[in-house]
Amino acid sequence: MNIAVVSYWHVHAEGYTKEVLEKTDSKIVAVWDEEEERGRKYAEEFSVPFIKDYEELLHNSNIQGVIITAPTSMHKELIIKAIKQGKKVFSEKVLALTLSDCLEIKEALLASGKDITLSLVKKCESTFLFAKELVESGSLGRITYARMRNVHNGSTGNWLPEHFYNKEQCGGGAMIDLGAHPMYLLTWLLGTPLTVQSVFTDITGHGVEDNAVSVIEFEGEAIGVAETGFVSVYTPPILEISGTDGTLIVGETIRYATKETEGRWITPDKLPPALPSPLVMWARDQGEEMEAFGIEASITLTKLMEAAYESHTTGKKAVIATGSFQTHPGSSIAD
Repeated sequence: MNIAVVSYWHVHAEGYTKEVLEKTDSKIVAVWDEEEERGRKYAEEFSVPFIKDYEELLHNSNIQGVIITAPTSMHKELIIKAIKQGKKVFSEKVLALTLSDCLEIKEALLASGKDITLSLVKKCESTFLFAKELVESGSLGRITYARMRNVHNGSTGNWLPEHFYNKEQCGGGAMIDLGAHPMYLLTWLLGTPLTVQSVFTDITGHGVEDNAVSVIEFEGEAIGVAETGFVSVYTPPILEISGTDGTLIVGETIRYATKETEGRWITPDKLPPALPSPLVMWARDQGEEMEAFGIEASITLTKLMEAAYESHTTGKKAVIATGSFQTHPGSSIAD
């Protein structure tokens, strides 16, 4: 597939370009960027044309796919235009800033008969695939609680680009960026989310949260906790899952104890093989494996994010209803 990179705004855009070139038979053949100088720089680096006019890029029949790594606030417009021109679309998370934007994208996909692929990379890692298998096997019993912490020091280390603190472009700070991983992973493991309650703080004074926790109630009464931030160091991703019959802990090592092991902590001898990244599977057109990275998972993630930020803004629990959310009466974070 011949692919165009649509903006180098996101910190992952350069890595995605290299991943396509090094791990697939697809080619990067063009670059568009809302900032012309940046776009021309990367087009020159990768020896491809810079196309200033997005419509011109989309009308180029030599381009079959686009990687959307533009500001999240631009996703809806860029993605829908690409879908309508018959392009295959890969997008950086999150899909869009609002549920209504996601539903417009879904409508365009339904009309085209295509799907979209989102960068939900944690679903590809062998440790989390093992967690999914263990949950589905029933060995942990009825799942009652899970938490995932996913953090880095992008703010305290001053290595995140300044535009990652632009609320209009990003929709928020740490939770909508790095916190997306705990959000979609918990949903993948626990099922349908019902309510969200958030506490966000701004340690470094950038105007958006860089330290954040959202507590999620799931169907079946399991509780999930999504923890994230740009102000922590030396912390690998940590996942804990507890059920009525056992517990799994995933960190730098992975171990579990269940009734079947009589409470003894076990380190598995073998983990499921890791999947290629969503980008690589998309570029290779591995169709059947892509459902977990498609539009429905993308919509659920945006619903969770929208509710998480509403909860932070109002100080109240946000209830995820059919397609939207509303403030839960009489409930607040302070309580």
